[in-house]
Amino acid sequence: MVFLPQEVIARKRDGNVLTNEEIAAFIAGFAKGSVSHAQAAAFAMATYFQDMTMPERVALTLAMRDSGDVLDWSDLDGPVADKHSTGGVGDNVSLMLAPIMAAMGVYVPMISGRGLGHTGGTLDKFDAIPGYQTQPDNDLFRRVVRQAGCAIIGQTADLAPADKALYAIRDVTGTVESIALITASILSKKLAAGLGALVLDVKTGSGAFMPTLDRSRELAQSLVEVANGAGLKTGALITDMNEPLASAAGNGLEVRNAVEFLTGRHQDPRLKEVTLSLCAVLAEMTGVAGTVGAGRMLAESALSSGRATERFAIMVHALGGPGDFIDNLDSHLATAPIIRDVFAQGTGTISAIDTRGVGMAVVALGGGRSTPTDDIDHRVGFDRLAGLGTRLDAHTPIARIHARDEASAIEAERRIRAAYVLGDAAPAHALIPDAVPYTTSQEI
Repeated sequence: MVFLPQEVIARKRDGNVLTNEEIAAFIAGFAKGSVSHAQAAAFAMATYFQDMTMPERVALTLAMRDSGDVLDWSDLDGPVADKHSTGGVGDNVSLMLAPIMAAMGVYVPMISGRGLGHTGGTLDKFDAIPGYQTQPDNDLFRRVVRQAGCAIIGQTADLAPADKALYAIRDVTGTVESIALITASILSKKLAAGLGALVLDVKTGSGAFMPTLDRSRELAQSLVEVANGAGLKTGALITDMNEPLASAAGNGLEVRNAVEFLTGRHQDPRLKEVTLSLCAVLAEMTGVAGTVGAGRMLAESALSSGRATERFAIMVHALGGPGDFIDNLDSHLATAPIIRDVFAQGTGTISAIDTRGVGMAVVALGGGRSTPTDDIDHRVGFDRLAGLGTRLDAHTPIARIHARDEASAIEAERRIRAAYVLGDAAPAHALIPDAVPYTTSQEI
């Protein structure tokens, strides 16, 4: 039978359920060039409006995984796992989670992305470290995973190439928000990475791509069901993004925050809770711990003993960064020429934060991208960010700004002031309701 991509598009446009064979043929054709970008855009739009069943999503995920190489880690002597976040502001969890898990005997070959819009990207954070290679060849990648127990790098051209091309189309055709397409995009890369287990950090709130809890639950459910349906053991946490997760936002500042976290010099409470919760779930899923509670204890020990810090230092140096990065942080992380406190116009208690607005203030400083080709200034951003419930006055600032020039500093100050809402009392603490079993999703 002759494959005609327009027939697949028309069937999805009309609300039909596509077969595994139709989906596989369409994605294979797209990867080879026999399906045009215009046809892929039409397919994405049809999917956006008509959605996909869970079996269709599994088939799409597997087809995009199979468009390139699939890594094999069977030569390692321990479990292989990873974590993925749906993005937010001040979310530097990966920088701590990977070395913590490595110190627990779990190999973490983490393939991460760059930031776009108001969200920060893990790779952009590592670009703040002099010499660090975010795009190593496969031999170096494998060597570092074996040596350090973890390596955080970017997606290679041979890993799920159909996803990379389809995402670029979705980005300019208004189809990014499709949960079916988001699911396949995230999971195709993770499946291609050859993992044995995956934990997902699905954000909800004013700084998340899914701002409502219902949509976040829908995405978490889709990701967990599709991943497990595709043969990858997966769990998820739904975590709050109604305020920045760390007290720093901006690439170099978040690296500093992560190093201070690992060494115990400063640990933001919410950031610690999310990081250790994800580690605990992953420890139980990989069999390193018998229960989530036992996994939490192992993660706390790996952190407090300094073993996680050692793994981080080994990874950074093995990927080209300074050998004394941890001990001489100040000499390796560049600082911005303008550093000063930002105060609110008035006094009161922080009752709400437009977290997306905080992220866009970082972009206004030059610390994020408006388009994928924009250069980033890794020095800029905010630290000492005040959290919900903090009383602001003439002596307690919203944050400390790090800027490259006065013009961007003034604009970012305006944006961050607008993002903070002051009232008479703190908001209710429980922004997310009680937890449900992590095999579907757990909310913290």
